[in-house]
Amino acid sequence: MEGFVRGLSLPILLALFTTFLTTNIVAASDEGEQGDDVRLVVFTVASAETDGYKRFMRSMDTYNLKVEVLGMNQEWRGGDIVRYPGGGYKLNLLKVGLEKYKDEEDTIIMFSDSYDVIFTTGQEEIIKKFKAFNASIVFSAENLLWPDQSVRSEYPVITTGYPYLCSGLYIGYAPYVYKAVTYTDIEDEEDDQLHFTKLYLDKQKREEWPIKLDHLATLFQNLNGARDDVKLRFEGRNSLLHNIKFNTVPICIHGNGPSKLHLNQLGNYLVNMWSQDNGCLGCEEDRIRITDLPNDQLPNVMIAIFIIVPTPFIDEFFQKIRALQYPKNKIDLFINNQKMFHYDVAKNFTEQAKKEYRSVQSYIPADGFSEGEARMKAVEHFLELDCQYYFNVDADVQIVQPYTLKLLIEQNRPILAPLVSRHGKLWTNFWGDLTPDGFYARSEDYLEIVKYKRLGVWNGAHISYIYLIKGDTLREHPPNFVIEGLDPDMAMCRTYREKGVFMYVDNRHDYGHLITTDYYETSHLHSDLWEIYSNRPDWEAKYIHQDYFRQLQDNHEVTQPCPDVYQFPIVTETYAKHLIEEMENYGQWSNGQSEDARLEGGYENVPTRDIHMKQINYEKHWLYFLKEFVAPVAEKVYPGYYSKAYALMNFVVRYRPDEQPTLRPHHDSSTYTINMALNHHNVDYKGGGAHFIRYNCSCIGLPVGYTLMHPGRLTHYHEGLETTWGTRYIMVSFIDP
Repeated sequence: MEGFVRGLSLPILLALFTTFLTTNIVAASDEGEQGDDVRLVVFTVASAETDGYKRFMRSMDTYNLKVEVLGMNQEWRGGDIVRYPGGGYKLNLLKVGLEKYKDEEDTIIMFSDSYDVIFTTGQEEIIKKFKAFNASIVFSAENLLWPDQSVRSEYPVITTGYPYLCSGLYIGYAPYVYKAVTYTDIEDEEDDQLHFTKLYLDKQKREEWPIKLDHLATLFQNLNGARDDVKLRFEGRNSLLHNIKFNTVPICIHGNGPSKLHLNQLGNYLVNMWSQDNGCLGCEEDRIRITDLPNDQLPNVMIAIFIIVPTPFIDEFFQKIRALQYPKNKIDLFINNQKMFHYDVAKNFTEQAKKEYRSVQSYIPADGFSEGEARMKAVEHFLELDCQYYFNVDADVQIVQPYTLKLLIEQNRPILAPLVSRHGKLWTNFWGDLTPDGFYARSEDYLEIVKYKRLGVWNGAHISYIYLIKGDTLREHPPNFVIEGLDPDMAMCRTYREKGVFMYVDNRHDYGHLITTDYYETSHLHSDLWEIYSNRPDWEAKYIHQDYFRQLQDNHEVTQPCPDVYQFPIVTETYAKHLIEEMENYGQWSNGQSEDARLEGGYENVPTRDIHMKQINYEKHWLYFLKEFVAPVAEKVYPGYYSKAYALMNFVVRYRPDEQPTLRPHHDSSTYTINMALNHHNVDYKGGGAHFIRYNCSCIGLPVGYTLMHPGRLTHYHEGLETTWGTRYIMVSFIDP
């Protein structure tokens, strides 16, 4: 505290000291005069029960504050106060509401906007802080002057604090509030803030009544222009907003003007929503339970699937859609594929889906929709269906949580997205904040949320890729995906922000992740093979054998069929199949002669019928594979050796009885060699195998995806046994030559 006081300027210290004295003097003088006889009546104006209104009412209910709501379900006649002056309509409604209180000297009237205000305490604290001002009326204050800049010089000069009146929050004794509202007539579309500004700038009334501004944010905190002045403070179960500029804890927080997103961020914590001790306290509120419902009682859902760009692992995407734990007869599918590259996969899924789901509507690239038009088409289709939820899933999302749909529905939010991110990146489907021009910005808690250090359901600025919208929300507020200059997801989110519909993200579960599509090569037959860099976890899931990682465990002994020859699983059958098909698609097998123009010296001593990895532009990826998956096993089974995992010779060999059935005895030009089986013994071919002559030991019938690893030079002179039927494929690398 001593350090804090030392850091304050003299004007701030004087202001704080004056507030302290006033608080104690007024409290003492008021005790016994008004005391418990004083009552608080809160007024607000709202024409609809928006998400902001519901948040406001939740805060009122939390602190047992009664509020009189004016104008509900009536047409708003106060003009476009978001962009222009207006709001006189509020005062004309309030004038009527105050009639019954205007002569009650012991009644304190408090007015608050509702859509963008949160209360953080109850009546006792409100009255106490108001009385400390020793004023008839106290208005909130802000840094920015609105709407008439010409009156700036007429404001009283203050030494510290927010200088200008804001009419979104004020409090006073009933007779004075009534006089303030009615001192002159105001039209519905005239500006309420200018109305009160003129009253405050009337020096005689200001001093005689008296009228004061809450310069130090003791009662009221307006956030516009004050972002850096406030900071959340966590105290056990409570989360408070601390004005660090004036060392106050305001009790009414107002997201005036363009600061509504900031209020939404703060609202994720305030009023017992989230605390460091208890986590997400508000996550269970309004939750519905559908887990135990019979299937025929579950709500109908339309899943809208969009393939916008060439996307890796599209087969796995569709598998995960099909694996969602939700009855398919309660799901309608809308599928829009915009890329011919995925035509066959999407068509196959669509044809199968028609046999399983309640209905399927699909569009192909030839239909010619832009992304925005396709998304609007999905909304139109939804409105034709009897569905209670709209679930958008872009092909960029790999859903790993099969109960995703049920978990999102149970949370009972107007719009809710499961948090997904790119592997190892901070790129997610959630923006915590926006720049002034409407683009991505990080909120203060963005890293804690996307790194799962704070778990909860978070009101954010932007969502994309995957989200659930309540049917009622979508029907009342259809999204607009086509706004000039904006991507469709940005257009949708702007629509909902402007309509006051909250968009949430849930990070309490591992729902899945985003695929990186930026560098996807589409010139191959099986382009996913090339994704070992960009999407390694998905690549591993698809292509690395499920038992591979056991080989690296200290307590696991790698199989040794011959001396210093090791056998272990490394890739899946899918990998082996795809690699064979890539090679056959390329088709330029060598002729099995020693003269080989592909080699630097132009000569191969022990030639095979093969295709080099370099020929299909896969060598760089293969060398990375050797380093990441082969070298760790080599270093385990050959203790003391450190592998560079480099190889000049990396090739797929094809053995056939009528081409090349055998390979003569030889040493390999390597420190160690791997020989990977790519197809099935006794199914695709018969015979074959490797015979190590010095040890008179043969390895025959290696399972698909398994590899032999053996020393190359000196000790392991070997030969390729005869393939007697069919075609045998193996992948060979001479490592560390």
